[in-house]
Amino acid sequence: MAERRYRVFVYGTLLMGEDNHPIAAPYVRDVRPGKVKGRLYNVGLYPALVLGEEGEVEGEWLTVTEEGLKAMDELEDYGEGRDDNEYERVWVRDVCQPLEGYVYVYRPEKAVGLPLIPSGSWRRRKENM
Repeated sequence: MAERRYRVFVYGTLLMGEDNHPIAAPYVRDVRPGKVKGRLYNVGLYPALVLGEEGEVEGEWLTVTEEGLKAMDELEDYGEGRDDNEYERVWVRDVCQPLEGYVYVYRPEKAVGLPLIPSGSWRRRKENM
């Protein structure tokens, strides 16, 4: 039976070289750079993406196995259909290329008052702050 794979856009601590990438790394089958429409906010130790706003957020498209998606769900404390998720897992498309997949997004009302990351890049978050 073929291995089931999922594409997930990551933009913070799951990026290659960042603190939580080792959680996904054993399950990653492909990595591609990407961008999605939205704004990036600084929660402190991690970022929050809010879709549907002006701006672009830089990240990576990880193609992961089913086990990888489960590990990422656990990291994000995401449970399908739960009302108390800090992040929701939704479908998104890349701004510049024909890629689409899941992304973990923050609820817009929870981002009120959080500092914006103007660059749209977690790796470059200290610029302009």
